[in-house]
Amino acid sequence: MAAVPIVFSEALNLQQLGVPEGSIKHGLTSMSSDKWIVSVEPSQVTLVDLQNNAAVTRRPIQAEAAIMNPESNVLALRSGTTLQIFNLDAKAKLKSHAMTEPIVFWKWTSATNLALVTAGAVYHWSTEGDSAPVKAFDRHPSIGPNTQIINYHVSPDQKWCLIGGISAGAGGTVNGNMQLYSVEKKVSQPLQGHAGAFHTVQLVGRDDPAQVLVFHERKADGADGHKLYVMEVGRDPAKGPAFRLAPTAIPVPADAGADFPVSLVVDKKNDLAFLLTKMGYVYMFDIHSGKTMYRAKVTQETVFVTCGQDSTGAVFGITVRTGKVIRVQLNGPALVPYITTTLRDNDLAIKVAGRLGLPGAENLYAAEFERLIGAGQVVEAAKLVAASGTALRTPATIARFQQIPAQPGSPQPVFQYFSTLLESGKLNEQESIELAKPVLQQGRPQLMEKWLKDDKLQCSEQLGDLIMPSDAGMALSVYLRCQCHAKAINCFVQRGEYDKIVPYATSVGFKMDYSSMLSQLLFNNPQGALDLAKGLVNAEGGPLIDIQATAEAFLSSNRIQETTAFLLEALKDNKPEHAYLQTKLLEINLVGGAPQVADAIMQNGILTHYDRAHVGKLCERAGMWQRAAEHYTEISDIKRVFKNSHQMNPEFVVEFFGKLNREQSLALLKDMMSRGPSNMQVCVEIAKKYHDELGSEDLIQVFESNKASEGLYYYLGAIVNFSEDPHVHFKYIQAACQLGQFKEAERVCRDSNIYVPEEVKEYLKNAKLPDPRPLIHVCDRFDFVDELTEYLYLNSLLQYVEVYVTKVSPAKTPQVVGKLFDLGANEDFIKRILMAVGSACPVDEMVECAETRNRLRLLQPWLEARVATGSTEPGTHNALGKIYITLNRDPKAFLTNNMFYDPKVLGPYCESLDPSLAFVAYKKGAGECDDELIAISNTHGLYRDLAKYLVERQDLDLWAKVLNKKEGEEAEDPNRRQLIDQIVEWALPESTSADEVSVTVKAFMAADLPGELITLLERIILQGSDFSDNKNLQNLLILTAIRADSTRVASYIDQLDNFDAKDIALICVSESHMLYEEAFTIYQKFSRPEFTEDKDDQVEMQVSAIGVVVDFLKDLDRAKTYATQVDEKPVWSRLGKAQLE
Repeated sequence: MAAVPIVFSEALNLQQLGVPEGSIKHGLTSMSSDKWIVSVEPSQVTLVDLQNNAAVTRRPIQAEAAIMNPESNVLALRSGTTLQIFNLDAKAKLKSHAMTEPIVFWKWTSATNLALVTAGAVYHWSTEGDSAPVKAFDRHPSIGPNTQIINYHVSPDQKWCLIGGISAGAGGTVNGNMQLYSVEKKVSQPLQGHAGAFHTVQLVGRDDPAQVLVFHERKADGADGHKLYVMEVGRDPAKGPAFRLAPTAIPVPADAGADFPVSLVVDKKNDLAFLLTKMGYVYMFDIHSGKTMYRAKVTQETVFVTCGQDSTGAVFGITVRTGKVIRVQLNGPALVPYITTTLRDNDLAIKVAGRLGLPGAENLYAAEFERLIGAGQVVEAAKLVAASGTALRTPATIARFQQIPAQPGSPQPVFQYFSTLLESGKLNEQESIELAKPVLQQGRPQLMEKWLKDDKLQCSEQLGDLIMPSDAGMALSVYLRCQCHAKAINCFVQRGEYDKIVPYATSVGFKMDYSSMLSQLLFNNPQGALDLAKGLVNAEGGPLIDIQATAEAFLSSNRIQETTAFLLEALKDNKPEHAYLQTKLLEINLVGGAPQVADAIMQNGILTHYDRAHVGKLCERAGMWQRAAEHYTEISDIKRVFKNSHQMNPEFVVEFFGKLNREQSLALLKDMMSRGPSNMQVCVEIAKKYHDELGSEDLIQVFESNKASEGLYYYLGAIVNFSEDPHVHFKYIQAACQLGQFKEAERVCRDSNIYVPEEVKEYLKNAKLPDPRPLIHVCDRFDFVDELTEYLYLNSLLQYVEVYVTKVSPAKTPQVVGKLFDLGANEDFIKRILMAVGSACPVDEMVECAETRNRLRLLQPWLEARVATGSTEPGTHNALGKIYITLNRDPKAFLTNNMFYDPKVLGPYCESLDPSLAFVAYKKGAGECDDELIAISNTHGLYRDLAKYLVERQDLDLWAKVLNKKEGEEAEDPNRRQLIDQIVEWALPESTSADEVSVTVKAFMAADLPGELITLLERIILQGSDFSDNKNLQNLLILTAIRADSTRVASYIDQLDNFDAKDIALICVSESHMLYEEAFTIYQKFSRPEFTEDKDDQVEMQVSAIGVVVDFLKDLDRAKTYATQVDEKPVWSRLGKAQLE
């Protein structure tokens, strides 16, 4: 009995890996490829790595569903309508999205696209970019909401989609429906069936592949049974008709009438289709013919998820709940025998065996071949051989075609045979040789070249030998492919490709006698010998020749150039053991007339182990001074070579010093300077570059010992701006002065904060420079102004004195002028510089300077000039005021009218000269000099002036200072008394200001001076003034008298007419005063018509008057007399009431 053509096995069991039974079902467990199985459990997601011995990883993820990307470790998670995609390797979330409707099915259709199926549509969501899911198409009514979607596919060209599902049918059957959708045309075609898939096949007789749809069909009524369809989709009609097979019946077992497919998986490797059913049957179909090749029941459980394995063609499936992962795969060796013996389909057996290269159809091929040959069908016979795999590809077959005579007008049968084989694939060794013979004989090597390029020929040594006479390059290609090493190397030699010999021999492990080959080439082809020698010395694993012997061989032929090139290649690794050869390499060029070559070698720095002392001497003999210097270490040798430093590159000389120690550098630098100015520029560059290492102090000493002032100047000029050494700054100033570079000396003196001021000042003074500006800046910055002024004055450099105070430091003018005063300088000169400085000179310091020397009057022109320019500085006006006061130039007018002087300055100044002027000055202080003003008034009896000032100031605090007694004062202050007298008798009576009078009165009241206040008020009111009729003042006078001197009240009532009668009358009758007569007089007086025009008011006053008599004086007779006198009813009424009481 023939073996079955499939291999079935159980790959693993999910339950045994810890996956619970409840999670092994549709929607919870997925298998997108042969890499991962993913199961969703209540509180975690389990990942089974099928490529790592089914290693299990559990992640604490809450999700409703999870599917792994078919190619990468990218996991998609779904929870409700929320979708998330994670990259597990990068531990990062790639994308997320919230759908607006539930997902009923989802699947990865590629490494970058996730298909999402809802109740009404299909969406595609790309993992690339930030895009949201895009609607692909709507579901067809035939697969409406009542259909459970179980699969979805997208064609390889992304232009076709197939969605399928199942639904309940009549009589308990399960119907299958699919929707085929064209992306380009945006149209759908409903199909009645349960499963389908896309695949690409290479059809016999067609160059372009065919994209086919393989699907199962079964009508809802079951009338036509189960059928398999294979049809091409998406073919361009311009290329020909689409491939399509007639539907073939699927042999369903009698006991499986209610069975239905759950999945169709394509074996992409062998162009087979596996159909798995709910009852556990598996059907294997040949996609090229649509025939059923095998059927078997492989499991009793239902398979709910499947996937294919592209590398082997196997199909995996997982059973519901039990979790068995089954594996079904083609059993290749058994397929053809099974077809021939069980299916008895020889045609199918031949085609399958040829297409898949399977054994078992040899006899069939032989019989068919003989039949075709016998029938003269040469082309068909050739195609049969091409399709037979290796069954008929023998020398005997070639001989059969060679023996067939050619038909007139047709090519020879053997060429037809080879042409057919070339179209279908590659020729074997014997076929390649037999084809090459006639082609080369016909002189058509280009055909051989094309076939070799297209890898249509099997290369062999015999084929290479055939090609060698006509084309060594093509022969080399053959020898290389068939690994005929000796002949390949011979081809390299003949082609002059010596550099390829060693790499090739090394790569293939082929050993040769290189010494003899090299010796032969040395005389015939020196360049070839060199190329070969380079290759031999650079072979992997180490040199294949002796380097020294090879170099001597080249030298023996006087091949210095080749020797040099060889040694450069051989010694490029710069090994210590090659020191002798490195020295030899340099020597043969230095002595042999090619010093430039040696120089280039040393310049590259690739050799470091040669004898440096020996090479240094050779360089010196060759006049290569720089190279010689590089190789010497003794300072004596270096000094000898550096006698020629003028012939060296200055940059080299500078860099060379970086290799010497400090002592060597200073000695060599001093030696170079001693040889004259030709080296000075490079010496300066050396000092500038290495001043940190050599020290500025020693470098300065070297320059000075060689009297190289100019060199010292340029060296220090390069470092002075960055140096913090005071000595450097001093020496630079000194060198600049010696060379007449006064601008530089001035710059450093002006800007540097490093030098020692005293040292630089003394040097500049002693140097007596024609341009003293450096000294000016030093003295100005460090406050040597007196010394500077004296130096300039004594050295008749008066113009620089003026320059200093006008251009450099006008603020120092007082110091300069003071020193000039002390030196007895001409007053006209001093006045001139003052006028030149003008307002830039600080006035206070200048005035102080002049005052201390009793030379203030000398400043008068300068001060008046400042005032003329609009100066408001108090110092200017103070000084000018002192001069005017001293000269008695209308000082009072100045003190009165000038708005800018300081009274606190001129006031004291005037006190000793004229107290009245001091009073004017203090008065100008607007209150700031009140204490001084009071003091001078008391001291010099200026009471009248003070009284007027007080009245005009209207300042209660100031009044308090002069009117109030001081703490602890008992006796009367005579100054206060005299001041009050002046106020009462003169100051206030003359005032016409109500505010002045009011404030003065308030001040007296505040000082509790009732007597003085009464006198003051009497002076104002009773003796006639602008304020005699002032009601407030009359009220105040009467009230003050009521409190202080009640004897005056009656008189005041009689004399005054404009006071508040009612109010004052009430005060008079109060218990604290009891001035009843005065109150009666007020009521009686103001009841008269001349005082009170209104009759009712008059009567009211009269009633009040009689009330005083009866209530306070208790004199009814007097009251009766008064009532009789006025004769008013209210008055009589008040009297009568009093009498009744």
